[in-house]
Amino acid sequence: MLGMALAAIDGTIVSTAVPQIVGDLGGLTVFSWLFSGYLLAVTVTLPLYGKLSDTFGRKPVLIAGIILFLVGSVLCAAAWNMAALIAFRIVQGLGGGALQGTVQTIAADLYPLKERPRIQAKLSTVWATSAVAGPVVGGLLAGYADWRWIFLINLPVGAVALWLVVRHLHEPSRPRPATRPRVDWAGALAVFATGSLLLTALVQGGVAWPWLSAPSLGLLGASAVLAALTVVIERRAAEPIIPGWVWRRRTIASVNLALGAMGLLMVAPTVFLPTYAQSVLGLGPIAAGFVLSVMTLSWPVSAALSDRVYNRIGFRRTAMIGMSAALLILLAFPFLPYPGEPWHPALLMLLLGAALGLFQLPLIVGVQSTVGWAERGTTTASVLFCRQVGQSIGAALFGAVANGVLAARLLDAPVDGLPGDLDAVTRALEDPGAFSAAATDHVRRAVDAAVDYVYIGAAGAAALALLALITLAPRRFPIITEPTEPTEAAGTAGAPGRR
Repeated sequence: MLGMALAAIDGTIVSTAVPQIVGDLGGLTVFSWLFSGYLLAVTVTLPLYGKLSDTFGRKPVLIAGIILFLVGSVLCAAAWNMAALIAFRIVQGLGGGALQGTVQTIAADLYPLKERPRIQAKLSTVWATSAVAGPVVGGLLAGYADWRWIFLINLPVGAVALWLVVRHLHEPSRPRPATRPRVDWAGALAVFATGSLLLTALVQGGVAWPWLSAPSLGLLGASAVLAALTVVIERRAAEPIIPGWVWRRRTIASVNLALGAMGLLMVAPTVFLPTYAQSVLGLGPIAAGFVLSVMTLSWPVSAALSDRVYNRIGFRRTAMIGMSAALLILLAFPFLPYPGEPWHPALLMLLLGAALGLFQLPLIVGVQSTVGWAERGTTTASVLFCRQVGQSIGAALFGAVANGVLAARLLDAPVDGLPGDLDAVTRALEDPGAFSAAATDHVRRAVDAAVDYVYIGAAGAAALALLALITLAPRRFPIITEPTEPTEAAGTAGAPGRR
């Protein structure tokens, strides 16, 4: 949990210190890469770390990830300009990729199927706590100390996590392979390059350059070529980083697609709800963060109780109930009154967290239970990789939708010269004297309409997740009970069961 906390608190604690960082180091035009570079590094390394943990064990990968993350933190605290800070954030991300995937895999290794919901709920609590505490701690350090402390604070937490892992994490002994394990470094490099180009195109398209410009088209074209090359390399590799069975097995493929769609829909609350709360409801940053954070309160509670549902009706049906509820909640958002009260979206987010907890955890626990130890790291990494890619696609897609709706609604504004970009409009609304009363109301209604369309798009992503489960997922997941696990689920240790 401490190792997971390093990665969980990182994004929220940094975001609140951006003004101080930019004021000290400059680089206003490229500061978004503080987050994009980190996200990119985490995402593209997930498959590699999953395969390494299956090959060499979870403990050495987790230790290496913690050390790399802490080295990146020290380097970030010593950064002398924005370019150096972005480069060191990427180093942090290389460690963060090991933390996110490996911790989830270890939870499935150490605890039998019956206990995994409780453990996964505790890991979800880490993210919930970080979502609330991160902005507060980051704001206090940036305001009353120095922004460099937001990176140095990782050192004591990471040191304790490292000590506990080294001293107390004991993996079950496994038979040694007959041949020396081989790492598919060519495939790892190909996956890294493909993911880097694709995510750069998605993150920067429509922001740093237009979507139909040469940089966007060039990056997308190059990523397509590299993707084809990656497939060729992986087919020829003896131990591929992303093996073909990840997509040939219906259970894993359906969960990958379903959680990829969930990553897509999560962009609506996490990215656009704070903008809605501040620009439409007129809340301050802290209050806007609270509207979103209530989702992280109901999520772990729902996840912890999900086993009472899927033990009765199965993983697939439980996840379908959760996503069906999420679909209805997302569709309800456009019907909120304008401007409305803060508790209106907060209530919806509370319900959405409960619905997604009922959706995500049964799928993760279920898919981890369909594979043995030697395939669990790769399987878990593929699920998290698809979710991260879904978030990147969602940020690009829904950003374009929001800006398009906003620009269309501002064409008949009562004043001229209004910005057509959602971020620029949000910043302008922070100045009480920027517009007349009529113009301010028109702009707020335009932002309201833009976010409504984003939530409609998120509901479409929820429908895609349901479609993946209905058409691809087997009705009963083929559970594998390993010798270290209790035998109630499958009858005999080592025998397959169905749930």
